[in-house]
Parts: sequence; structure tokens; C-alpha cells
Amino acid sequence: MRRTRSPLAIAVVLLLAGALALLLALVAGGLPVGTADVLGALTGADGMNATVIRELRLPRALAAFACGGLLATAGALMQVLLRNPLADPYILGISGGAAVGALGAITLGAAAFWVDASAFVGALTAMLVVFGLAHGDGSWTQTRLLLTGVIVAAGCGAAVSLMLALAPDTRVMSMLFWMMGDASAAARPWPALVVLVLALVVVLPFARDLNVLARGELSARALGVQVGHLRVALYVLASLLTATAVTLVGSVGFVGLIVPHLVRLALGNDQRVLIPAAALAGGTLLTLADTAARTVMAPQQLPVGVLTALIGVPVFLFLLSRSPRSTR
Repeated sequence: MRRTRSPLAIAVVLLLAGALALLLALVAGGLPVGTADVLGALTGADGMNATVIRELRLPRALAAFACGGLLATAGALMQVLLRNPLADPYILGISGGAAVGALGAITLGAAAFWVDASAFVGALTAMLVVFGLAHGDGSWTQTRLLLTGVIVAAGCGAAVSLMLALAPDTRVMSMLFWMMGDASAAARPWPALVVLVLALVVVLPFARDLNVLARGELSARALGVQVGHLRVALYVLASLLTATAVTLVGSVGFVGLIVPHLVRLALGNDQRVLIPAAALAGGTLLTLADTAARTVMAPQQLPVGVLTALIGVPVFLFLLSRSPRSTR
């Protein structure tokens, strides 16, 4: 699809949307605060409102934004590498591995740091298992990689079900909230934001190669693109981005699937524009979804993954019925 706006205009619109989403996340809640309170809190003012904003709402909003950006970036990479606009970063079983690690730590009563560390180790372990099994005799294909990811994800799902069945009643609720996505406990969003920025810095110089790869592997090889090295490097990067997002907020679905596809429909398939636009759009979407999750039924809070699924399922079905050729 031909772009109708300049990259600068797109960047300005998305940055404004992201800033407004973050501002809404800081203002909305059971304790009413205004824009002046937000500015005061960010500039070092004291008081209850400033404390709530700095210590509760700001880390949560930044965590949601970082998670959405990470998942959308990973989704954009997976979709161009698999040449399937409806591919999902969770397709390789990374989230399943993270869930096994995190829920195992929660079952043992580990502290929050060890839950995060276990989730990250589980995600990386799942990635290594998938790539090891898919590689086989040294000639893995996209189809083989996808099937291996599905099988590993199914095995992780069985392990998660077993842990839920055996877990003490006092821990089941926290385990379920983690599985459905929960940003309320994300007190350290800065590492994830750094990972997101570094990923964009690393990927964007290869955007032209990705544009060529999107036209077909044979064409890319004919034009001098190192397809094998590029494909492995970006698969690993997409897995790491997904692992970081899952470690931070838990299992949040459909952001990495829907956001890159919608951005592609709106802006075209130029990866120089698509990847950063998807990161900003994904961060904005998940920030708004998390704000709604904690305010719609306040004081009760909903898992943000539930809202993204409620949004993502009908959108996915609509896109699938509207563009049946996109799954080829």
C-alpha cells in the first residue's frame, strides 16, 4: 500500500499519541490528579499526588509502553522474516518458556527478582530448544521452525497446567494474573525501555535488507543479502524482545500480531517506517489498554492481557476474513 504521509508526519503523530497515552495513564485513577500535579511530580514536587504518580503510575505506564513496543517490534520482525503478515512473536513458544520459568518460581515462593530472572531464563531456554530441534540435520526451513515452535509451546502449556493444578491455593491467583498479563508489579521499566531503544538502533540499519527479504529469499540472495545470517540474527532478536516483554508484564497476547499488521495496512511495507511506527503504536496501545484495565472496574483491576485479547480476537478475525491471501 502506498504511503500518503511523510515519515516525519507519521513520527510526529505517533509521538503525540504516545505522549497523550502516557499522560492519560498518569492522570486516570481512583485518586484524581490533574496535569499540573503530573508536571509537579515529574519536576520533584512533594505530596501524596506526587508520590502516587512517581512511585505507582509512572513505572506502570512506562512498563506497559515498553512491553507494547517490544512485542510490536518483535511481531514486525517475525512477519517480515516469515513473510506472513499474521505471524506472531509468540509463535516460537517463547512466552510458554517464560511462563514455565516464572510460574515455577512463584510456586516455590521466590522473590520478585527471581520470578523475573526465571521467566527470562525460561524464555531463552525455549528459544534454544526450538532452534536446536528445528535445525535438525542443518537445513531447517520456516515451516519446520513454526511447527517446532507450536510443539514446544504445547509442551510448555502442559507444564503450566500441571503447575497450576499442584500449586498451593495461596499462590494460584498470582500465577493466573501473571499468565493473563499484569503490569501492576512492574516497578523497573527502565531496562526494558533501554532494550527497546537498542533493538531499534540495531535493526534500522538493516531495514533495506529486510525490504528486499520481504520480496522473497531468492531475490534477496541475488541482490547480495546475507539471508542466513540476517534471518538467524533477527529471529534471536525477536525472541529476546519477546522474552523481555514477558518477563516485565507477563503473558500479553495479540499486540505483536495485530499492531504490525495494522501499521502495515496504514503505512505500507517499508521497514524503515514500519518498525519504529509499530514500536510506538504498540507502546501506545498497551498503555491505553492498561489504563483501561485499572480504571474501568475500579477499584478492581483487570489483567491487561484480557483486554488485549478482547480487542485482538475480533480484529484478527476481521483481518483474516478481509485479507485471506495474507496467510500464504
